Amino acid sequence: MDLITKRLKDTFAETVFAGQSFIDACGNDIVFLAEKIAEAFKANNKLLICGNGGSAADAQHIAGEFVNRFMIERNPLPAISLTTDASVITSIGNDYSYDLIFAKQVQALGMSGDILLVISTSGNSNNLIKAVETAKQRGLYTAALLGGSGGKLRDMVDIPLIVNSNVTPRIQEVHLFIEHMLCQMVDEILFS
Repeated sequence: MDLITKRLKDTFAETVFAGQSFIDACGNDIVFLAEKIAEAFKANNKLLICGNGGSAADAQHIAGEFVNRFMIERNPLPAISLTTDASVITSIGNDYSYDLIFAKQVQALGMSGDILLVISTSGNSNNLIKAVETAKQRGLYTAALLGGSGGKLRDMVDIPLIVNSNVTPRIQEVHLFIEHMLCQMVDEILFS
């Protein structure tokens, strides 16, 4: 086997191991979070989602799956990615601080009964920490997709979902799986 093929197989095995370890440790927590999101949607509340870098793309991806559709035809569900409005993000970053780009949006859009989902491979991003603090003050339920030790966010949110890996791509791959499973389970809860 050549080196590139070996790398491919070894990397895939790492991803499978990270995913299986996560399911073994946190499978029930994913189901619980899906139930919380479904309850929020039933009560006409919304899901707010944010992250940085690749996790910002994940926030947009999961919001798109809820608003449009995932695997079944259904009505749109109220999910908002806080990573998409460049004018809002840059004005807050310029006038106040990059640390407040999500917190101010949570303050503007979040209400008691809503859910804030933050996505972070480290769990230590200041702008996500501030968003969670603001969400708590406003009565939102908070959840986080994290990696490694879970960082500071681990102990701040109501439900931390932590991928036990220190390799950013492996964490992100498992996060995408979790995001898809949340969409699928919410659909099954609400529409099956």
